Amino acid sequence: MVAPVEVIAPKVQSAIAEALGEEYRDVDPVLRPSQFADVQVNAALALAKKAGVKPRDLAAKIVEHLDLSAECEDVEVSGPGFLNLTFKNEWVSSLVGDLAGDDRLGVPVEQRQNIPIDYSAPNVAKEMHVGHLRTTIVGDCLARTLEHLGHHVIRQNHVGDWGTPFGMLVEHLLEVGEDSAEAHLVQTDPNAFYQAARGKFDGSPDFATRARARVVKLQAGDPETLRLWGRLYDLSKSYFNTVYSTLGVTLTDDDLAGESTYNDALPGICADLEDKGIATVDDGALVVFLDGFTGRDDRPVPLFIRKSDGGYGYGTTDMATVKHRVETLEADRILYVIGVTQSLHLQMVYETARRAGYLPESVEVEHIKIGSVLGEDRKILKTRSGAPLRLMFLLDEAVQHARAYVDRARPELSEDTRADLARQVGIGAVKYADLSVAHDSDYVFDLDRMLALTGNTGPYLQYAAARIRSIFRGTETIPAPDASAITITEPAERDLALRLLDFGSMVAQVGAVYEPHRLCTYLFELAQSFSGFYENCPVLKAESEEVKNSRLALCALTLQVMVTGLDLLGIEAPEQM
Repeated sequence: MVAPVEVIAPKVQSAIAEALGEEYRDVDPVLRPSQFADVQVNAALALAKKAGVKPRDLAAKIVEHLDLSAECEDVEVSGPGFLNLTFKNEWVSSLVGDLAGDDRLGVPVEQRQNIPIDYSAPNVAKEMHVGHLRTTIVGDCLARTLEHLGHHVIRQNHVGDWGTPFGMLVEHLLEVGEDSAEAHLVQTDPNAFYQAARGKFDGSPDFATRARARVVKLQAGDPETLRLWGRLYDLSKSYFNTVYSTLGVTLTDDDLAGESTYNDALPGICADLEDKGIATVDDGALVVFLDGFTGRDDRPVPLFIRKSDGGYGYGTTDMATVKHRVETLEADRILYVIGVTQSLHLQMVYETARRAGYLPESVEVEHIKIGSVLGEDRKILKTRSGAPLRLMFLLDEAVQHARAYVDRARPELSEDTRADLARQVGIGAVKYADLSVAHDSDYVFDLDRMLALTGNTGPYLQYAAARIRSIFRGTETIPAPDASAITITEPAERDLALRLLDFGSMVAQVGAVYEPHRLCTYLFELAQSFSGFYENCPVLKAESEEVKNSRLALCALTLQVMVTGLDLLGIEAPEQM
């Protein structure tokens, strides 16, 4: 299945080659949407100067060689040299009928690649805060989309589970007892456990001494210390899974690949980089200096590989992740869904890994830059005390707000149904608000706007899907989209059909450029097109049984596309709203 423009484009390219010569065969035909036709061809304006021909004359010459008799009812040269193409209703009907019979809804199966995606990355024994929201949601959407396109996605939850703080945390665990209520705070209120440990560390020299000694034991592989560290890890996993379950993301325990995973490899990384002359000792630390990476004072910015005290930093661990993902996971592409502020660091890691031979040119590596969630004051969303806002607090608040809406709108529903609907709408609203803006942009967290049933919001799309389902209420099942022939006659039908035909290429585009907001925009426009169809084209009261069945099939196809698209975003489509 292909979109109409993908059928048209090679035919326009062929006509350009016949009009101007073979050297023009692969030029961009510049197909664009048009308010005067289905597609506008702007190639003549783009090529006229190079070809030494007036744009309008070139457009007419292209038309002479352009055979779109099967697809178009009108091909018109317009303005300074545009070509306006208007598709035949019969051709659109044929394409949308083919789409209805395609269980993939036009989404291609691409050549399979191994694609590790690094996302979420909370810290063991620490609460996930609002800063983890976007990397978790965007990463999950990209994982779902790339899997749907046929790739082998390897989720990599690079949790912070190693280093100096764990001496303090393990020692605190020993004092309170592994099975104490305080220990189980790691599952329910990790910040309380962490802050209690920090308070002891800062307030008791004896505790601080023992904590530092515990770090040495941890790094040396002391079995009892490792067991206690593992206990903290297990308690944290329970907490992580509560958050992921609430968010409806696909991360599991099997996807955990924390800093500790690479601990044994770090000395070898250091030795290798030093042997290759890539890393040098500077003021006691092992660092890498790269051309072109300078700070505000034009001094070189170092990538720390080993600190002066012998410890390892993010640079070392990140080098090890690249090496592991290429050599062991056999990556074809590696995606890092990480905050935009880490851009310089990751660029230096990639460049160093290329020089060391850990990252071949054949492996694509991409930083999916993640912007911030802002409050109404347009500053990073925090508590009144200035601490990062707890993620579960944010999600609970969204569900509570949604519950108030549901209780007012649907008081006749049962308690359990309203609770489930509030969860679907509240979490869906948060996820859609996040995904519908460019991932490297900041956005303001505004629950009232997010939960609105009008405008570009998650509830609006969920309502669109529920409204389609309401058409089929009373029937035993929703008919298959290809249960009846689809015949396009009305403008609103046509607009909806053409929008549906773009679904496959849009999913492929999101998988290629890693921008979920494009799919959000597509689904919003699809919902608007369906709204226009619903208002202008009676379905159950159509003028004939044939038209009714055709429109029911179009409704069923729209529902399938909408539900599939929402699922790729990680958003549920409620049965009713």
